[in-house]
Amino acid sequence: MSTLTLKGPYWVTVRQYRRTLSLVVGAVLLSLASMVALMYMDSPTAGTDPNFDYTVLRIAMDWASSAMILLPLVVGAFVAGPMVARELESGTYKLALTQSVSPARWLGSKLLTAGAVIVPATVALIGVYRLGWGNVGGTWSFQWHEAGTYEATGPVLVAQVLLALGLGALIGQLVRRTVTAMALTGLVTGLVLLLLGQLRWSLMPVQTLTGPLTEGSVGPDVPVSSWQGGYGLLTASGDRLPSDACWQRTEVWDVCPADMNVVAQYWDHHPASHHWPIQLIETGIVLALAALALFAAFRVLRARHP
Repeated sequence: MSTLTLKGPYWVTVRQYRRTLSLVVGAVLLSLASMVALMYMDSPTAGTDPNFDYTVLRIAMDWASSAMILLPLVVGAFVAGPMVARELESGTYKLALTQSVSPARWLGSKLLTAGAVIVPATVALIGVYRLGWGNVGGTWSFQWHEAGTYEATGPVLVAQVLLALGLGALIGQLVRRTVTAMALTGLVTGLVLLLLGQLRWSLMPVQTLTGPLTEGSVGPDVPVSSWQGGYGLLTASGDRLPSDACWQRTEVWDVCPADMNVVAQYWDHHPASHHWPIQLIETGIVLALAALALFAAFRVLRARHP
């Protein structure tokens, strides 16, 4: 982002955080270069073992998954602390207000500048992650529904960083202490995303597979790529029982007393085809929460600086 094309509070914001913005761009480029290098070094054609399984790349992707989960927390903490709370704590925001800049424009310039960098950077990081995921996706710990992989392979991560942006702006104003605002924003953002993660698999109805309860049977043939939910036993009347209901009576898993009327096993799951519908539904919910947080942030600003 060139400061030559920016004016007023936008120019000031970029000048204030030019090093941070440069670090963001550098981090994205470094991530891309590292991923390409790892893919080359860890490819079967580069190695001597024909059964090479991308071991180094898998380790790097594990780290990348964790980093993508933490990205919204880092964004929220930065916005709440250095961009908002620190200026309110030190009183430097008053200088901007003396330059014919309204409080709303002061805050808006910071959020727009941060968003203009954070959103493209997040999209770029998703692209880098998917580049590596193309070699390990669908294997153990890299299924579409795994924590980290799910967030890093769709638009929900972009919505999450926007939510963190809104929460940071709101909490930074309420707390007005840099370190406290950073810690509290990270905590609140993490709790909100944790709650949404728990509700994620309820956003669409699950599909149910059934199979006979026979000797040696381990349940219906659920696709490996599916998110696996509840499972158990079905009675003739359609009631569901825990998977160990028969064992509790007979101490044999596949032998059920006649009075239980068990006729089959069931398994609830989300197939891989649910990936994008769930992503889009969750993205919409997170964006709505982000808009609500931003609205609250500007309401607080107006109440304190009419």
